[in-house]
Amino acid sequence: MANTTQLDLPLVEASQAQKHVTVNEALSRLDGMVQLRLIDRTLTNPPATADDGETYEVPGGAVNAWAGQAGNLAIASNGGWLFVAPKSGWRAWDVAAASELVFDGATWQAGALATSVNGTATVWKVEEFDHTITAGTTNASSFLVPSHSMVFAVTARVTQTITGTLTSWQLGMDGSADRFGSGLGLGQGSFARGVLGSPLTSYSSLPIDLTATGGDFAGGTVRIAVHMAQFELPAL
Repeated sequence: MANTTQLDLPLVEASQAQKHVTVNEALSRLDGMVQLRLIDRTLTNPPATADDGETYEVPGGAVNAWAGQAGNLAIASNGGWLFVAPKSGWRAWDVAAASELVFDGATWQAGALATSVNGTATVWKVEEFDHTITAGTTNASSFLVPSHSMVFAVTARVTQTITGTLTSWQLGMDGSADRFGSGLGLGQGSFARGVLGSPLTSYSSLPIDLTATGGDFAGGTVRIAVHMAQFELPAL
């Protein structure tokens, strides 16, 4: 049976019996690939249940119904799976990471602004994490901004009221306590929007620093987002 060139959709043949089977398979493939959403990219064992049209990237080491399909897309269809090999230039949405992906012919690049034929990429990322405040004057995030990243901004939102003897707080990095904001509020919903006139680049991994003003921290939670660019190396 012949298939289409780009999406590998099965074509109905002349005088074919049960044409609806072929047509339905083609529609199932389209349903999984058009406006492509990858539900998960790390599962090695197929989910026990999946809605028709849900699509997964099959990682290395996959087993059972996905065995031998590493790198392909698995589309749930009628209780089974249809497999499609992605092509260079395809775009997808990573549901778990809330990130746009571009397939470069070998891997899915997240947040790629520009790519080369050898896998080099300029990547834009937003790394978001929740920081639970501990007692003291300063807190350093457990999340580390990766080395060789270029940070353009850090934004934050207080998701649980900050408590303690402090009157306000500062948000900083790399030895500057107020690089991304000072005089910040303590109440739930208070925010920081720290935009840099010149991007900050470091050759080592660094935390985000929170510093109390007028007293000490006792508790609270802050959601922090680091807006940055990274630069991928060419492949061998």
